[in-house]
Amino acid sequence: MSNSPRSQRLWLPGFGTQVMLGMVVGLGAGLVVRQLGADSALASGASETFHTIAQIFVQLLRTLVPPLVFTAIIASVAALRGLDNAVKLVGETLLWFAITALIAVLIGIALGLTIQPGLHASVDAGAAQVPKAVGGWLDFLKGLVPANYLGITASTTIEADGPETAVSFNVLQIIIAAVAVGAAAVRIGDKAEPFLTFMTSANLVLRQMLRWLIALTPLGSAALIANAVVSYGWDALSALGAFAGAVYIGLAIVLLAVYPILLLIHGINPIRFFSVAWPAIQIGFLSRSSVGTMPVTEEVTERLGVPRSYAAFAVPLGSTTKMDGCAAIYPAISAIFVAQFYGVPLQLSDYALIVFVSVIGSAATAGLTGAVVMLTLTLSTLRLPLEGVGLLLAIDPILDMGRTAVNVAGQALVPTIVSERLGMRGPMQFQPAEEGAPAAS
Repeated sequence: MSNSPRSQRLWLPGFGTQVMLGMVVGLGAGLVVRQLGADSALASGASETFHTIAQIFVQLLRTLVPPLVFTAIIASVAALRGLDNAVKLVGETLLWFAITALIAVLIGIALGLTIQPGLHASVDAGAAQVPKAVGGWLDFLKGLVPANYLGITASTTIEADGPETAVSFNVLQIIIAAVAVGAAAVRIGDKAEPFLTFMTSANLVLRQMLRWLIALTPLGSAALIANAVVSYGWDALSALGAFAGAVYIGLAIVLLAVYPILLLIHGINPIRFFSVAWPAIQIGFLSRSSVGTMPVTEEVTERLGVPRSYAAFAVPLGSTTKMDGCAAIYPAISAIFVAQFYGVPLQLSDYALIVFVSVIGSAATAGLTGAVVMLTLTLSTLRLPLEGVGLLLAIDPILDMGRTAVNVAGQALVPTIVSERLGMRGPMQFQPAEEGAPAAS
């Protein structure tokens, strides 16, 4: 019998099984804590533990994003300089971003008109209020200009227990800055080779750190789903059941029907695609953050056979502009909900505007936050009451889980399809490269 390290750990379940077990354990723990009640000391302690572990896991993911994107983009600019199809790659990527967004928004409109969620809502109209963050077309241009060379900003608020400072970053600004630095280094030529070599080495170090973090995914999954069940539950769905149902039906159609059909058209096995992409999709579902999930999305995209130099471009770009859940299905159904709730008739031109905003306008939210801003952009374009956003905020966290999962799946799907179309895609790897042998797709 062999005593090699490899043989000694064969008894461990596969990574995908570990993640599934983590989710099951988290779901069970969350349900138990909810049954104990908010007044229970045990429930309070368990809830705080779930929240802390989940917060640490997501924060670690977010910590890796700025340096990983910055170094990856610069390294990939250097790697792409010898390719003749770099411009075609960018064009194909943007084209398929638009195609999948168009399909998603048409599905959202069809479901909104069929289910008519605004006519079946029991939500109190008194909950309507104008949101603090409102999207606008100029936000897109503002989001392109980096606030500093890493696109990082800090804000301080005065709380009851003292000042609290929060640091955030804008991925689109990081991409712009990194592309500019990479292009300048390529322009300089041989004198910039030490700099490019350093960036490539730094990116490899960060990727190794990412692999260590991915190994913690089962634990993070358990904490994230337990925290989600304890924090949100499903009580709020009763008043907006038709609306939530329409959104999740639309998300399911895109994820389980549209994406597999597109994969089959391009000769890619959907089951194998989802088995590789699943870690990123489930982390997106639980963390509700495409940006926070981006390091894992980029990792699985490479394991799907996408060249590293291309994945380093497509995934960060997609994390800010490729949002079939947040920027297509959700605003389409939500706009129809608000129109139906307030009795505002929509004309054919209004539906055309919904399509336009969903396909083109998602980039306008790059410097802001989430689907709420995208929804305000859609409502303001259609001249619908912005107060309608307040009606939907109660269940937004529950919907955001599904929206983000679809976003992340699309961010891995498009580079995979484009790579296949251009004959660049290699074999899939069902385990990280250092842990398993690649398998052909």
